Amino acid sequence: MVFCHFMVGIVSGRTSAADYDDDMTRAKSFGIDAFALNIGTDAFTDQQLGYAYQSAAKNGMKLFISFDFNWWKTSQAADVGAKIKQFGGQPAQLKVGPTADQVFVSSFIGDGLDLAAVRSAAGMPLFMAPNFKTSNAANADAAFNWMAWPSNGANKASTDAANVTVADGDQAYTKALGGKPYMAPASPWFFTHYGAEVSYSKNWVFPSDLLWYNRWAEILQLGPQYVEIITWNDYGESHYIGPLSSPHYDDGNSKWVNDMPHDGWLEMAKPFIAAYKAGSKSVDRFIEKDQIIYWYRPTLKSANCDSTDNTMKPVNNPSENFFQGRPNGADTLSDSVFVVALLKEPGTVQVASGSNSKTFTAQAGANAWAVSMGTGKQTFSLTRGGNTVLSGTSPKDISADCICGIYNFNAYVGTLPAGKPDALRSPDAFQGFKSGLPPGACQPAPSLGSAAIAGPAPTGVAPVSNSSSSSNGSSIITITPVETPTPHPSVASSEASSSSSTTKSPTTSTNAPTTTTTGAVGGSKTITALSQLSPTNCLQKGQVWAGPAGSDPAARCDGA
Repeated sequence: MVFCHFMVGIVSGRTSAADYDDDMTRAKSFGIDAFALNIGTDAFTDQQLGYAYQSAAKNGMKLFISFDFNWWKTSQAADVGAKIKQFGGQPAQLKVGPTADQVFVSSFIGDGLDLAAVRSAAGMPLFMAPNFKTSNAANADAAFNWMAWPSNGANKASTDAANVTVADGDQAYTKALGGKPYMAPASPWFFTHYGAEVSYSKNWVFPSDLLWYNRWAEILQLGPQYVEIITWNDYGESHYIGPLSSPHYDDGNSKWVNDMPHDGWLEMAKPFIAAYKAGSKSVDRFIEKDQIIYWYRPTLKSANCDSTDNTMKPVNNPSENFFQGRPNGADTLSDSVFVVALLKEPGTVQVASGSNSKTFTAQAGANAWAVSMGTGKQTFSLTRGGNTVLSGTSPKDISADCICGIYNFNAYVGTLPAGKPDALRSPDAFQGFKSGLPPGACQPAPSLGSAAIAGPAPTGVAPVSNSSSSSNGSSIITITPVETPTPHPSVASSEASSSSSTTKSPTTSTNAPTTTTTGAVGGSKTITALSQLSPTNCLQKGQVWAGPAGSDPAARCDGA
């Protein structure tokens, strides 16, 4: 089953069940089975849960509560149980087990919660899948691993000396659970950039780049019992896959979220979700139509925004999550445009990023590339047999300057065929827009949607090669069945971290996955698992794939 984390704490302004209908129908249409409703202890929580459950029942969707222990206390076992009892009998409540009578419950962190006391207070059969540390995971019915991004083991971006992959977490949790169900995480991105304008200042990125594509390839090989996508609507940390138009309150994240739709990531995930549910190791037969999904940051890393950025002012709540200026971990991200082609038949994909043009021969199935970023227009096309199948120019240019005066490391995601325009709703989604910005730096209003502008194919591209690699030397990578990623050291037990909290993430081994030169040509490094590509998430120059015959699910970096 596939779930998606939904932040209830930012939707206090919803006034009826109808305000949830679009979220429910959209998520269901892409294969998401249930929303994990992240709740705190706000006064509006019960009302919003009531609306959500009512809408879900109407639209054939399922829900379960995920208690956020940034706000709940582990001493509140009776209160947690009472909340489950209050909503556990709703028609839309997700229930599992041999007779489908166990109320599914999860959490964000919460180690130390007395599960027996929760069960007693709830007074109904429960299936508890909390986000506990690996050392406590076996105490529950299942466990959820929150760390969906490569890290240094201490809730920040990975480094050469400390590289903990998502696959490391998979291995640690499955080992700790000893055969009990595992809820694996999947997330496309992570960037947060709050300054002195809020009481929870934080400013960092996790390596993301082609993470979304590579992670779904890993999930197909791993085949966990459950997958939870992080998230539907956490705009503040830039890992939303739901629409910008989904009603929500703005705490200032609109500065980096406006004009940055992520709808295309959900489009990319759809065939992977279908493949996962079917137990397939390959996505190919689940691709229903030709699509190009592309994403990129709106500015080059070299842009200097120090004179105007919202994080440059001193804060009164310093923490290990706050850094001034360019976000912590920015050096782990590539100045690249990331392109995924989901094709029914082979074709030729052309990408023009500013003055940088590339041509790729794409196979039927899933293909991915990372192309060096160029400022200006971003144009994409698919041709087949001399005919143009798809073509368009992204509404979002790449700039060498600071948009709205800030370091914006969020991603713009677009598709061909173009999706419907998707924009933040005024006024709620722009309430905190101006806070922290210089006067007149930017206007709190959308200026573009997610739809690409139809146009001619990119010009100035290199001739198409008849081989399996492009004329510029960039290999074509197609997902085919591969073995489970190479095992890595176990995750040590420690406090997990919500990206919205100041607590630390699970402490994991800081040994980076090793590469070898066995079988490599000319001293190239041999790569045998997706997890070895962190933090770039694509094959660099000198790296050679050496997985099982015919398998190569990773994308190749531009020029590699």
